[in-house]
Amino acid sequence: MRPTPELPKRLTDLTPVVIVGTALWAIATVVLFFVTDGIWVQTSFSGLVLGFIGLAIIAWQRAAARRGSKSAQRL
Repeated sequence: MRPTPELPKRLTDLTPVVIVGTALWAIATVVLFFVTDGIWVQTSFSGLVLGFIGLAIIAWQRAAARRGSKSAQRL
């Protein structure tokens, strides 16, 4: 059997997905802040915060991979 080829970087990089998702949550937060109140604003703000946490995790993993940590995911 032939070995499975590696996927292209553009298909495995999560950064653009997280950035777009975070931007959409930011837009939703601003729109909902002026349109409604309550649970919907809180939900969209939570999505925004989780997007920033996701970006921090990606940066943390990349730093660990650069320094050669054994447990880091290879990007």
